[in-house]
Amino acid sequence: MNAPTSHRLLLSTGLRYHMLEWPGASPAAPTVMLLHGFLDFAWTWEAVVEQGLAGPMRVLAPDLRGHGDSDPVGAGGYYHFLDYLADLHDLVDWAGQGSGGAPLCLVGHSMGGSIAAYYAGVFPQRVHRLVLLEGLGPPEDVQEVPDRVAVWIAAWRRARASSQKGYPDVEAAAARLRAHDPLLGEDLARRLAQRGTRPGPDGQIRFKHDPLHLTPGPLPFRTAMAETFWRRISCPVLIVDGEVSSFRHPPEEAARRRGFFANSKYAVLAGAGHMMQRHQPAALAQLLRDFLLGS
Repeated sequence: MNAPTSHRLLLSTGLRYHMLEWPGASPAAPTVMLLHGFLDFAWTWEAVVEQGLAGPMRVLAPDLRGHGDSDPVGAGGYYHFLDYLADLHDLVDWAGQGSGGAPLCLVGHSMGGSIAAYYAGVFPQRVHRLVLLEGLGPPEDVQEVPDRVAVWIAAWRRARASSQKGYPDVEAAAARLRAHDPLLGEDLARRLAQRGTRPGPDGQIRFKHDPLHLTPGPLPFRTAMAETFWRRISCPVLIVDGEVSSFRHPPEEAARRRGFFANSKYAVLAGAGHMMQRHQPAALAQLLRDFLLGS
């Protein structure tokens, strides 16, 4: 498969985004945009795309703000969750310029799934199909908002006062990835470590995400708020869990959240943990093709 084209896009939010693009077989091919999760980046999807996702579809994968090669927010800024939707709105506009009016599908993993679902709730007419890979939000956070804000402020101070962990080489960075994800293979871990790190002035390499992401945001997750978006989604939705994922919701809670979608299907990906795009790329690619290209 040919290497993707890298784009640098200046958004109306003032940030410059990095976007990977694999072309479709024809101008009428559907466009699918893949949104990565927390502390991940666009190259996480490469193994899935290599399994035949591109061609039948035009595939786009951005680095979200403060991840990969997209801009961080900069001094004084923060990663408030709904800011991602403003970025995505520009990305969807840009995607339409090269799609010839072809339908747009969104696929989001984890945090990227929450972003995709919220966007589809705000602009239901713009999304043809939606796939949520363990993207129904974290567990309900019962912490009072004022208490959470106090924790956020303290964490922000600590993040700005501390330095990001460095690694002597790519092998060490790949080992760190595998320590957090035992199902991740050595070769793919090395590829991701090469793409996802940059050298620092001290000769060490560091992962590209903004360390500010490691702080808890000021607003806790509330299902009551999320469902106001989910109930507005009109397109077909595929919700996928990894069979051995430690991030799966308890069955009763998972079913309750799926119930807020008017037109959804549910699947469990065998042999996959939370990072299913890395664990079972061929099986996931087949699942996506069947759903996104279905009638």
